[in-house]
Amino acid sequence: MGKKKRSNLTKQILKNNIYAVRLTASLSKKRVIVSIVKQIIEYLMWVFYSAFFVRYILDAIENEKETGDILLAVLVIGTVSLLLELFLYYCGDVLFPLLDIKVFHGLYEKVYKKSENMEIACFETSDFYDKFSVALDDMGNKLCDTVDNMSAVIGGTIGGILACYTMVEIDPLTIVFLIAPLIGNFFFAPKMNEIYYKRYLDAVPFERKLMYVNRIMYLPEYVKELRLSNIFHVISRQYHEAIEGKASIWKRYFNKAFILGILQYVFSYMVIFEGILLYGGYRALVSQENRISFSQMAVLTSVMVTASWVWVRVINAINRGTQNSMLIANLKEFMNYEEKIPENQDGLHPDANITSIKFENVSFSYDGEKNILHNVSFEVEGKKSIVFVGHNGAGKSTIIKLLLRLYDPTEGRIYVNGRDIREYNLAEYRNLFACAFQDGVIIPGTIKSNVLMGREGTDEQVLEVLKLAGIYDKINSLPEGIHTVLTKEFDDNGALLSGGEYQKIVVARAFAKTAQIGIFDEPSSALDPVSEDKLFSSILKASEDKITVLISHRLSCVKDADYVYMMEQGEMIEQGTHDTLLQKGGKYAEMYRIQEKNYFALDDEGEVAANE
Repeated sequence: MGKKKRSNLTKQILKNNIYAVRLTASLSKKRVIVSIVKQIIEYLMWVFYSAFFVRYILDAIENEKETGDILLAVLVIGTVSLLLELFLYYCGDVLFPLLDIKVFHGLYEKVYKKSENMEIACFETSDFYDKFSVALDDMGNKLCDTVDNMSAVIGGTIGGILACYTMVEIDPLTIVFLIAPLIGNFFFAPKMNEIYYKRYLDAVPFERKLMYVNRIMYLPEYVKELRLSNIFHVISRQYHEAIEGKASIWKRYFNKAFILGILQYVFSYMVIFEGILLYGGYRALVSQENRISFSQMAVLTSVMVTASWVWVRVINAINRGTQNSMLIANLKEFMNYEEKIPENQDGLHPDANITSIKFENVSFSYDGEKNILHNVSFEVEGKKSIVFVGHNGAGKSTIIKLLLRLYDPTEGRIYVNGRDIREYNLAEYRNLFACAFQDGVIIPGTIKSNVLMGREGTDEQVLEVLKLAGIYDKINSLPEGIHTVLTKEFDDNGALLSGGEYQKIVVARAFAKTAQIGIFDEPSSALDPVSEDKLFSSILKASEDKITVLISHRLSCVKDADYVYMMEQGEMIEQGTHDTLLQKGGKYAEMYRIQEKNYFALDDEGEVAANE
């Protein structure tokens, strides 16, 4: 590695560590200050006992000082030491755990808030998930560890200088023994840290796969699949592949890490400690010139061991800081990411009354290469209900994502009330919508909390929207009614409902929100045709005073909507009312008739019976 590149790397490592300390200080200044004070006291006590205290006792004995004076000094020093040890114990076993919790909580709050502010596209790339995993991977401990490392460097440097001063005072040549750990820790250790970091990053995708498999094994939504399908064979194969992949990474880096580890150990520990003992013995027993006394040998040996350990610990702290720096760099990159569609984006306040939506020549690509939508244009004027239909992958849900501004169009513009939606305050703009999706989330909590989702509302209002969603009778039959807890995630007595019943609660949630635009994206995919028809009728009835956007595969349920848009391969191929499109005899009419055969049995007389 070139000198300039090495210098830049050192600067980057220092910057990352300073970033970690500043971040920790922003969460708890007390944690940083106490860590520095604690480390300085620890190192000074260590050096004081091994160098100054031992020297004082031996000198006092040689100079035949009064026993009472020696005992008094020991008593005073012992009392002060006891108080300092109690302080260190309080810091390590009481104060730090409390302050660490504060740091962990504050850090993850920042990380979660940052992730909430990121555009949805970030969550659809493996690179983001890898960085997110690293940012959450015990990073609270790594921040506190970085603070302790920096504190150890500060305290150890002070203690090491004092110890070295005592060594040089007795024998200047002893300073040579400190070269070995410098070589071991400044030459070999950084190379090992680089190997460890590369090994860690290479293992992240496999670790993420292992965590995913572990979740599958205990999440309730996978219970039936695990017992009734071949999914266990699939995930067990993935699990073993991840294990083998992780093991292969360790094997790949083993030889280099092992050899460097041996060399680091020899230089950092064996040379210095064995060398100190041999050299001290030689000066006291063999050397004819400048022979030292046994008391000087005891002090020299004691202080050399202390100085060696101090500098080894300082260097180890620097190496841990170097290793942590590489992980902190990911956290720093994650936290400094500039969102393309930041959730806290400010802008214009939307009008109180929304009367129009317009897509103008909108095209969109998820990957920047293949367009999912091609030059889509349509306009909704007034409080109308519109429905997008088409086969899977036609681009219907993508239109909803663009309208909600989860993504921005690759080309074209989207207008609401005549303004480009990018001009609006994003949070206020999103608040215009009440949404129900087919994969709507049910949280472990009461039915009321699942309907209101943090908003204020009375029991009567919740019951009313449950009636509209067609789930009132089921909820009313439960022991606690709307106060019944859903799922058994946190409560063994929680109620488990069917997929269709959960979807109705999600629809009720949309009904409960006062919004200008209602969006219902396949909200009835788990319902039978009759129940679905009733639900769509309720949706249209409850949404008469707002713009309503629906998506459905089942065309028989959307015939009462004001306008229909037929999508195919990202293009709008037909539009009009249900009746006009049937009369036109195009793709919509063809799709409708195919579905009609699936939902209804036609007898010889042409009578239609509901297929339940």
